[in-house]
Amino acid sequence: MTWSLRFHGVGNASAAGSLGSAMATIERSGRPWLTIDCGAEGLDHYLATYGEYPKALYITHTHLDHVGGFERLFVGAWFDEALRGGVRVYCPASVVPLLHQRVGDYPNVLAEGGVNFWEAFRLIPVGDRFWHEGLHLETFAVRHHWPKSAYGLRLPGSVVWTGDTRPIPEVLRVIADAGEVIAHDCGLHGNPSHTGFDDFLREYDAGTRARCILYHYGSAEEARVMRGQGARVAEPGEVIALPLPRLIES
Repeated sequence: MTWSLRFHGVGNASAAGSLGSAMATIERSGRPWLTIDCGAEGLDHYLATYGEYPKALYITHTHLDHVGGFERLFVGAWFDEALRGGVRVYCPASVVPLLHQRVGDYPNVLAEGGVNFWEAFRLIPVGDRFWHEGLHLETFAVRHHWPKSAYGLRLPGSVVWTGDTRPIPEVLRVIADAGEVIAHDCGLHGNPSHTGFDDFLREYDAGTRARCILYHYGSAEEARVMRGQGARVAEPGEVIALPLPRLIES
């Protein structure tokens, strides 16, 4: 059995049109296992890649470049009896109200009425950890806008996805302590809610930087500059091999 991470998009909100919205799928033996976020452009790439809608998602936060594909996903799930009510949406508990406000709180999700948005899904609020298809995953709060509004994801031993964040070296020392690949938010220029490349170089030691693959940047030129200084930078559609997850007893 092999594990991999497929980047459906790697751009920030302003670059989503050319680089795709930041979204990825953890694959098991080449098939989708758990998808991270649901941006509109990222969902387009997912559908083109797998020819079907995702069956399980983890939501990091509710900026629209990360959840803007939900209306299309609702339609796809609701009108497919095999999917209806079965698309698992794992969402940190403090983010659930924000997700509902963003994508679920509309008077008539169908013109005909009679349907509630969440009837198309299986919404699963999660805390610090949760189970998916027999494996244990962990969540962790990150530094992105308001406290407890954005979270990362860890598949122990395999991959850590930071989501949108400022540098979090003290968190990664704990949450990425088993040799995981780290997919990290990083553009060439930082701001109060996102990591810049100077932040990345300053805040992380060489060993941590060597495990990072950067995404959520602003242009192909930004990627070229960061690569020129030794960073590994993800490309849209890129698939990277992951270490095998660490099994954890229930």
